Amino acid sequence: MYKTLFSPIRINTVEIKNRIAYPALGLLYSYDSKLNDRYYAYFAERAKGGAGLVTVGPVGVDFLGSGLLALSLASDDVLPSFQKLSAIIHDGGAKSWIQLFHAGAYSHPILIDGKQPIAPSAIFSGYSRVTPREMTIEDIQEVQNRFVQAALRAKAAGFDGVEIIASAGYLVSQFLSPIRNLRTDAYGGSFENRTRFPMELIEMMRSALGKNYPITIRMAGNDFVQGSNSDTETPEIARVYERAGVDAINITGGWHESRVPQLPMELPRSAYAYLALNIKRAVSVPVMASNRITDPATAERILTDGYADMVNLGRVLIADPEWPLKAFEGRADEIRPCVACSQGCTDQVFSGQPVFCIGNPRAGFEAERNIQKTGDPKRVMIVGAGPAGLEASITATQAGHLVELFEKSSDIGGQLWMAGAPPHKREILEYVRYYWAMVRKLQIPLYLNTVVDMALIQSKKPEFVMIAEGAESLIPPIPGAMDTGVFNAWEVLCGNPLLGKRVAIIGGGAVGLETALFVAAKGTITPEILHFLFTYEAESVERLRELMFQGSSRVTVFEMLPKAGKDVGKSTKWILTDNLKRYGVKVNTNTKVISIQNGTLTYEKDSESIQEAFDSVILASGSRPVQQLSREIESLKIPFVVIGDCIKPGKINDAIHAGFLAAAGIGTVSF
Repeated sequence: MYKTLFSPIRINTVEIKNRIAYPALGLLYSYDSKLNDRYYAYFAERAKGGAGLVTVGPVGVDFLGSGLLALSLASDDVLPSFQKLSAIIHDGGAKSWIQLFHAGAYSHPILIDGKQPIAPSAIFSGYSRVTPREMTIEDIQEVQNRFVQAALRAKAAGFDGVEIIASAGYLVSQFLSPIRNLRTDAYGGSFENRTRFPMELIEMMRSALGKNYPITIRMAGNDFVQGSNSDTETPEIARVYERAGVDAINITGGWHESRVPQLPMELPRSAYAYLALNIKRAVSVPVMASNRITDPATAERILTDGYADMVNLGRVLIADPEWPLKAFEGRADEIRPCVACSQGCTDQVFSGQPVFCIGNPRAGFEAERNIQKTGDPKRVMIVGAGPAGLEASITATQAGHLVELFEKSSDIGGQLWMAGAPPHKREILEYVRYYWAMVRKLQIPLYLNTVVDMALIQSKKPEFVMIAEGAESLIPPIPGAMDTGVFNAWEVLCGNPLLGKRVAIIGGGAVGLETALFVAAKGTITPEILHFLFTYEAESVERLRELMFQGSSRVTVFEMLPKAGKDVGKSTKWILTDNLKRYGVKVNTNTKVISIQNGTLTYEKDSESIQEAFDSVILASGSRPVQQLSREIESLKIPFVVIGDCIKPGKINDAIHAGFLAAAGIGTVSF
């Protein structure tokens, strides 16, 4: 089905079985820069899952450039552990690569024992919040030699190739950038001088590694930082790399400090493939495309349309390491989706915590979270087909139990429908697609529009019950909150009712802010209409921007806390905040709503009582657990567990992981 995707490709002398690469991603599975069993188990699954090339990294070349959190190849002592990892990847059927890394000004002093980072120039870094020391010529030569020595160790450890990271704003990017490199010597100033550091580095590596050993480089197709290199300059940089001796070029988006989203679901699928094509036009070596390539059809199209020669599936293979195998076997509908939420990966790394996946309970836990076939299959009744109940039903069935799944509404998914309602969040609905596919594949009996009570449980005579009743909207103790015409966020996100021109949202947490965007986007033009109007120059660019962001309602959010969005992920909060501004959403913080009366809100702000009239009022004050069955079932003396939001409202990962773990533990609960 995906003929090009699964055709072989050669990088230098190494033949790779397909066009799928797993790129380097920080995992933080150790805090001593060393490999361990958690890394081994993780990479074993990515290799066995069918990827043609698996990259380990980022791997530091010295302590000052990588610190305590990144893996390191800075000494011969670590060779045995990397030899073991290379063998594991090969045993899984993939070729093994290592990405060599130096952060430069992005190194944080906390991670390098309080030392001052080094960089091409002593310019304050907004990313690490420190001013680095300008590198001397001796520093430059030392770092280049460190890269070469690390590359030789990678080769000695059995890795099939090495990649230099020259993207994301790290050291090589800093040398290339006219706003980060203000040197006046041979390594700064002109384009030729700014490219000298990576050019020499590649040439030194080629000389040391030999002509037949693959060297690749990962570069930004556009830094997406004002004043730095854009996609006008990057093709010429790629030509420098090719002339210096690289065998393939791996294209990604911009720097970490870019104000253009690089990874989350706001970025459309394959949006940066055009950057790969821009480089592919300039060079003759293979080019890899990256960022939000989530499904096999998109990956195939990137290749057949000539954007690139290979595709990187990074977080996608965290979500489902068997993505390649499932695509090859025609089982694409069974692929666990990466919804680009950034919660288990990017947010974790930014917090200094190990990577996991909200939708794959085994990611990062491959050694300990395995589904064991039971020798004592039980009749299991699962109440609630939200994410917790769905994951539990799939896991229990795969373990060999006889599962029946009950849901009171007309579809599966529960709160996933609410979470995926805003236009920029619709990737979340991929979970509904996935769970439907698995329910059908595993032939799990599913009873929709069925309210479960004690009598039904007794009539079914289950040997084990899993209760996932979920949660319901919390109505705050505000006079008028129950009046006709006052909506809650769940009703708005799931039912999309007609709203007025002036809309108030009470509650500025994640749900309130997402609801604000959902409402503010109503009445704006779609991407297809924008494309049409732009193509035929029907409106000015200024007018098109107005049509994109000025909808049918003006939205105001009221939040009691000093800041809104306290529960929004670290790596995506700035995107949400920027979008609220684009859509003209007004956010009042330190504001307490006192009452609602016929659409008029009375609220306190800065010790002043204010009244303001609105056409529609929406409550976004959180949720509370539904605990009807869970309070009654103990009297039946049937082994049971309670999972998901009916214990305590949480995030999607709390529900999915709880469902998996509870199902894996069936048989350990008894009365």
